[in-house]
Amino acid sequence: THTAVSEVAVVGEEDPERGILVVAYVVLNSGVTGDEALVKDMQDWVKAKIAPFKYPRRINFVESLPKTTTGKLQRFRLKNQG
Repeated sequence: THTAVSEVAVVGEEDPERGILVVAYVVLNSGVTGDEALVKDMQDWVKAKIAPFKYPRRINFVESLPKTTTGKLQRFRLKNQG
C-alpha cells in the first residue's frame, strides 16, 4: 500500500473513449493532503507494482468509504457518486 493511503477502493466506470476506466477512491492517512502531485505519485507507484495499463486513470480523495453495518464495502455507492 502507498504510504499516504489509509483505505482504498477501486471500481470500473464507463467511459465513452476507453470503455471502462479504473477509478480509485482513496482515504488518506491523517495529516496527508490530496493534490495533483500526490495523484501523479500514486499513479506512478501503481504502474511500478502492476501492469502499467491497469493504473487508475482517476483518483478521488474521500473522507470515508461507504460500508454496510458489518463493514463490507459498498462499491455500487462509489459508482453512483463518480
